Amino acid sequence: MAHLGIKGKLLAVIGDEDTCTGFLLGGVGELNKHRHPNFLVVSKNTPVSEIEDSFKAFLSRTDIAIILINQHIAELIRHQLDAHVKPTPAVLEIPSKDHPYDASKDSILLRAKGMFSADDFK
Repeated sequence: MAHLGIKGKLLAVIGDEDTCTGFLLGGVGELNKHRHPNFLVVSKNTPVSEIEDSFKAFLSRTDIAIILINQHIAELIRHQLDAHVKPTPAVLEIPSKDHPYDASKDSILLRAKGMFSADDFK
């Protein structure tokens, strides 16, 4: 079981097949008591509604502390990521093999940067 500091807290992944496979091989795969997995493999045929539903489900689960999502998939549900303002679960956008990370598209990073001014780093 992949614990994140606090007993029972999991990592969730919404990503392409390569990303999910990598994390599953790393041991993060888990089923909750209702037999729902903590990951969603997204392909080009996955409807956006399914991605949205999984994201909402991960947000509502008390056993998930962090949601990792490929940035190109996050773009499809950007409105939901922008609406999530609670500290947990934390949502982190990550690159994929075919889509490099672009910090200018990461709304959560931009929100965090907005909390500080240049004077804070002097």
